[in-house]
Amino acid sequence: VRNDEIDLLDLFNRMGRTIRKWMNALGRAVLISVVFMVRRWLPLTISLVIGIIIAYFSDKSTNELYKSDLILKNNTVPNAEMMQYLDRLHTYCQKGDYAELSQLMKLPEDVVKEIKDIDAFWMISHKRERIPLYIDYERKFTVADTANTRMQDRMAVRLSTKSLVKQDEVRNGIISFINSDSLLQQKNRLRLRQNKELLERLNIDIAELDSLQKLKYFEETKNTQSQKATQMIFLQQQNTQLIYNDIYNLYARKQELEAQRDLYPDIITILDDFSLPEAQIQSDFLNGKNIVIAFFLVTLIVLAILANRKRFIDIYNKY
Repeated sequence: VRNDEIDLLDLFNRMGRTIRKWMNALGRAVLISVVFMVRRWLPLTISLVIGIIIAYFSDKSTNELYKSDLILKNNTVPNAEMMQYLDRLHTYCQKGDYAELSQLMKLPEDVVKEIKDIDAFWMISHKRERIPLYIDYERKFTVADTANTRMQDRMAVRLSTKSLVKQDEVRNGIISFINSDSLLQQKNRLRLRQNKELLERLNIDIAELDSLQKLKYFEETKNTQSQKATQMIFLQQQNTQLIYNDIYNLYARKQELEAQRDLYPDIITILDDFSLPEAQIQSDFLNGKNIVIAFFLVTLIVLAILANRKRFIDIYNKY
């Protein structure tokens, strides 16, 4: 036991000496660094001044971006297909091809030159409630999120401009670009025609079921007068109730199709017009600080290399 106690005390002593050496080395390094920077305060100060000036003019030269969102409902094609179609506008904005963008959106070129970007994003909702929760600007939504889902019937179109523009003109340009596609036009006409045919069939089915319901009601009334068996009356009332359910289901489907026909006859529908533009700075103060820090560190490294150039030369010659 005595030997264990001695070994434990020796271990603590060694740890204390090691920590003391580290602290002394750290203190010495800090002292040498401070003395080094004090002796070379002039070039370091000049580097700070140059970094601040460049950061100042860099912040001044950056432009504001005005961003607003347009919420669209897709009536003809799935969201993924419509977003892929709108990606053409995004591509031309990134390339700066204002002539092609002007032609596609049917807008003057001086207007589209103020457009920085047009991009479409998914809207995320809760799986059960189907209420929009947020717009996936960062495109971080994954299928691993089992609580939420991408909305398949609506999307957000974000407009980024270099200055304040007439949003109604840009909105009309986006709608015109979508409506001018021949394939989308054909799909929408097909949808409306199928909707009309299905409505006609539903009206026939509703009329036939209604006639059948009246006939069965007449028969049941007649049979009720001649029959006294309670069980038979109960079974016939149950059959009539089944017909009622069928009629109500057909009416519900008919109302749904009528709503699509009357409320959403176009390829897309605007659910929420462009919001008020929100100004954002492309380059913030953090970027300015990075410039100042970068200038200071580069100057410090160069001064350290120059101060120890003889050691570096000796090491180079040695190896």
